[in-house]
Amino acid sequence: MKKEASKDAIPALSKNAATVLEKRYLRRDVEGKVLEAPADMFRRVAETIAAPDGKFDKKADVKRLADTFYRMMTSFEFLPNSPTLMNAGRELGQLSACFVLPVGDSMEDIFDAVKFTALIHKSGGGTGFSFSRLRPANDVVSSTTGISSGPLSFMRVFDIATETIKQGGTRRGANMGILRVDHPNIMDFIMCKADQKQLNNFNISVGLTERFMQAVERDEEYDLINPRDRKVTGSLNARKVFSRIVRQAWENGEPGIIFLDRLNRDNPTPLVGEIESTNPCGEQPLLPYESCNLGSINLGMFVREGAIDWKRLKEVVHDSVHFLDNVIEANNYPLDQIREMTHANRKVGLGVMGWADMLILLGVPYNSEEAVKLGKKVMKFINDEGHLASQELGARRGSFPNYKGSIFDKKGAQPQRNATVTTIAPTGTISIIANASSGVEPLFAVSYIRTVMDKNVLVEVNPIFERIAKERGFYSEELMKKIAEHGTVADIPEVPADVRRVFVTAHDINPENHIQMQSAFQLHTDNAVSKTVNFPNTATIDDVEKVYMLAYESGCKGVTIYRDGSRDEQVLSTGKKEEQQAAVAATPVEDDKKAIKRDRPKALKGWTYQMQTGCGPLYVTINEDKTGLFELFTTMGKAGGCAASQSEAIGRMVSLAWRSGVQARQVVKQLLGISCHCPSGFGDNRVLSCADAVAKAIQAHTVASGYDINAESARQERGACPECGGIVEHEGGCSVCHVCGYSECA
Repeated sequence: MKKEASKDAIPALSKNAATVLEKRYLRRDVEGKVLEAPADMFRRVAETIAAPDGKFDKKADVKRLADTFYRMMTSFEFLPNSPTLMNAGRELGQLSACFVLPVGDSMEDIFDAVKFTALIHKSGGGTGFSFSRLRPANDVVSSTTGISSGPLSFMRVFDIATETIKQGGTRRGANMGILRVDHPNIMDFIMCKADQKQLNNFNISVGLTERFMQAVERDEEYDLINPRDRKVTGSLNARKVFSRIVRQAWENGEPGIIFLDRLNRDNPTPLVGEIESTNPCGEQPLLPYESCNLGSINLGMFVREGAIDWKRLKEVVHDSVHFLDNVIEANNYPLDQIREMTHANRKVGLGVMGWADMLILLGVPYNSEEAVKLGKKVMKFINDEGHLASQELGARRGSFPNYKGSIFDKKGAQPQRNATVTTIAPTGTISIIANASSGVEPLFAVSYIRTVMDKNVLVEVNPIFERIAKERGFYSEELMKKIAEHGTVADIPEVPADVRRVFVTAHDINPENHIQMQSAFQLHTDNAVSKTVNFPNTATIDDVEKVYMLAYESGCKGVTIYRDGSRDEQVLSTGKKEEQQAAVAATPVEDDKKAIKRDRPKALKGWTYQMQTGCGPLYVTINEDKTGLFELFTTMGKAGGCAASQSEAIGRMVSLAWRSGVQARQVVKQLLGISCHCPSGFGDNRVLSCADAVAKAIQAHTVASGYDINAESARQERGACPECGGIVEHEGGCSVCHVCGYSECA
């Protein structure tokens, strides 16, 4: 039966928005056929979220409210978090992005948490945990007279469960793992992702205390405390621990840091419990069993004739808080405990996207004092109006049940519907739908290149830049391609100076600018601010330390950094465990005496794999000796020329690497995801280039042979999207594709 076209009209979607909606959001039948248009999706969501008004007021005009919500979303002034768009009005009905679960210090509590995690991930949510309650490794277990295996061993159990559950569904499961800095196993935790081979379904952050930070500043010792009995078990030098955190973050972006005392300073319901963890991207501190109910206002839509439309912004803030409070009622929670706790505190998190767009439209450079001042002003307005909206709802519907003893009760404030109102979350996929810049981040790129299925190379241009370039007469396809190749307009003389001044990208600004902007928004945000501080590859460890200290000094609640290319680096051993160092790239061995290259036997056993590439069939032969993988040969069907010669060269270099002791995982990591102008296939069978085909053949061989090369993590550590090969941005501790909407953190 042919589906009727939607009667609702919405603004034209960008190519990327249409792709993301069709692939990840629109309702489908059991055969995968799309059953609704984008307008139908927005109408479905609007009607579902408006319906709870009838519960509070029998005379409520639910249809009118649904129209208000519909216009707000289809004008892209506001969008809720992805699960609400995906699931509202559908059978699953799970509308929250993420949850925090407790992990108690008993086998029963731990495996209850594993079970609950599986149920949450199955429903499309992410989870945050603190493992700080778990007794340290080798500690006594009185019930069995044995010894504890410690927090890290149980983190691996959660990681494996996530790996299993995430194989299905439209959103990957993601986790945040936090350990207090005073836990006896803190040094092992800091190093737990150093080799990038384990815990790849976790973001990790160290929970720092005020006492620890004061010890860092004074270069003093601080106590380690066993959570089992709260007794001091030893001490460490705070400066050395902090330096190790910084060095690991420099090497591969983790761990991040979270200031626990600051989270609890702003805990609105301290009598209910202590905040121990956040959601996977770090911006939403939650009590155990609480959930995130998030949405974002698109600031770029509120600039009229070079000025901010404060009147319309106020209206949308009030409607958005109303929307998010209704989400709590309409939500189908995966656990009874989560439903009860979420209803008891009714936390919502209204944030923003399109901040960089607003600055551009106002002619204000992101990396300017004026931008920081404006950020404080805009977020104060949103926070103040958001709390007024929550008070109005509280007057009509009642305050949240845990109001007594809350910070609002102590201040003698007006009735308050929601324990928190504002959160700055990363907006990876919903900002693609809105064709807006993400969160409070600067532009990632003014222009970039992507390859589409028909083998055409397309240049994607920021819509505001494209409009200005055409209006001012300097637009050309050649110029847009040149900008895409440079990634910035800072050094493009064809672009007028005043335009270059405002179209700054993430790598045009220094790390201090990132922290200043995060601090500006944090000042007027109830929860926390998701923000990634981007560093060039050449940044030093001291640069990272400076930013971590600046985040502490400027009032941030946490910080995540990413040094460009750092997750593609390999840790090389000098022969002494304490002298490991990160290389800027996978470096060849310069002294042959240091490498032991295996000699080739006269006979080897091998397997040949046929890989379909855009240049024709590629036959990849992999041979082994008694030690393991030994050599690789390629044959390019009937084709010759560059494809055949380059494939042969790849085979020779792979063979040399294997004979010199390089692991298969490292070879795959270097080759997987490299794309050319002529990809082939779809989905899991998609081959981006001959190099990508060789990597996939090695993967297939290692799986069949029983090797564990952690193939998926290798895909995700590259700068290219593992699903479409598009541009990937590191945002809020996650990799997000701005072409197809893929996110490693759901």
